[in-house]
Amino acid sequence: MLVVALHALHNDDLGYETNCYVCEQRNEQGLQIPFFHDTERDIVTAEFSLSDAFSGAPTLVHGGVSLAVLDEAMAWACIAIGRQWAVTSETSTRFDRAVYVDKPHRVEAEIVEQSDTEIVTTGRIVDLKGRVRAQSRATFTVLGEAQLKRAAGETGETIDPSMHLD
Repeated sequence: MLVVALHALHNDDLGYETNCYVCEQRNEQGLQIPFFHDTERDIVTAEFSLSDAFSGAPTLVHGGVSLAVLDEAMAWACIAIGRQWAVTSETSTRFDRAVYVDKPHRVEAEIVEQSDTEIVTTGRIVDLKGRVRAQSRATFTVLGEAQLKRAAGETGETIDPSMHLD
């Protein structure tokens, strides 16, 4: 029997507020995609279906929106798997097939390399048949203590990525 250990990833659990376009459930103009850490496979994953409000060409999800979904999954991989706060410094994406509006898809992301200053990730959007629709590779720059303090806002408190992730 296959046991899948999925842990929900929430910004609130990390001790800060956000209005993230991709993952924040309270952002009414955003995608509101819930992300999970699959601890068995050590990947970040999410299932989603986007309406035509996010289309580019008729019936297709806009490529920039697909890239935003991939970027968010890879950023969550840095947090949940790499245990680091990091920002995208470079990314490349290949669109192998169309990502359709109103059709279910899954995004997955993982870490392929990690150092004290950088995290290299890969991500992919797949359809229900497991066919890759789009795939990315991104390098993230790990944030230092001063950057974390700025990200935490006026309180000066640092954001600890290991909080509530287990």
